[in-house]
Amino acid sequence: MNILFVCTGNTCRSPMAEGLFKDMLRKNNIENIKVSSAGLSVFPGEHANEKAIRALKEKGIDISSHRARQIHDEFDKADIILAMTSSHKKIIEDYLKFSKKEKPRLFTLKEFAAKISGEKLLNPDIDDPYGRDYGYYKKTRDHIEKELMKIIKNLDKLEEI
Repeated sequence: MNILFVCTGNTCRSPMAEGLFKDMLRKNNIENIKVSSAGLSVFPGEHANEKAIRALKEKGIDISSHRARQIHDEFDKADIILAMTSSHKKIIEDYLKFSKKEKPRLFTLKEFAAKISGEKLLNPDIDDPYGRDYGYYKKTRDHIEKELMKIIKNLDKLEEI
């Protein structure tokens, strides 16, 4: 199973989600799920945002070697795509309409977390911390982590969704 996290530039939210989820999988000895991230509007090879790196470093997770990737390079590998916002999801849906390839399952991260945990979804979006202060990056990190915990706790339902 390959899960792809997607945001705009692949320097803040999606690398944080990738780093957090890889860490959760490692801590739970789960090896059959591969995780990556990409962006819709990327400068390929760009480093993760310094505030994102710092926010994860506080959790003992190092994403300093992350380099931004364009989503087009990652589609073929993904079984599930988890976008950070409903607008990201819409852009991906539009792209997939014209793709001849097998289509991955597509959700926002929060939509998928709510579905797999049986919770009600109120707002499907994870706000972009880009250009905001460090406290906002920590808030975004914690928001992403909360959603990922719902997924980790319900991995037995992964194939059903």
